[in-house]
Amino acid sequence: MSTDTTASVSTHILDTSRGRPAGGVAVTLAARAGSGAEWVALGGSATDADGRCKDLPALPEGTTHVRLDFETEAYFLSKQNKQAEAQQDAPANRDSGTTGAFFPEVAITFAVVPGEHYHVPLLLNPFGYSVYRGS
Repeated sequence: MSTDTTASVSTHILDTSRGRPAGGVAVTLAARAGSGAEWVALGGSATDADGRCKDLPALPEGTTHVRLDFETEAYFLSKQNKQAEAQQDAPANRDSGTTGAFFPEVAITFAVVPGEHYHVPLLLNPFGYSVYRGS
């Protein structure tokens, strides 16, 4: 929860190739106080069955930049998704020349101000992604 001196962050992931939430994706949170400052790892979580991370760590006072790191490779390589891909004839590795996911991780960096809540959804598919500031 944000306060007058801190911001707060939440996220969720929608797998747009399946039209379903992406559960079980590891998400880590880092913050820094100023563009020249070092990143401080704050911890992380994993998305639930609804694709949401409801328990990301609180941001420290003075945070100006936040980075969310999504570990997408394990998600795309999971048995569950291999079955869905077989049904849709859309293999995650087609034309990528790799044995893993084309985007094995997604890092999103954004600026924050105290007192604001930032909900940052990730729209994900095997060959692309998009993010935006949600509500």
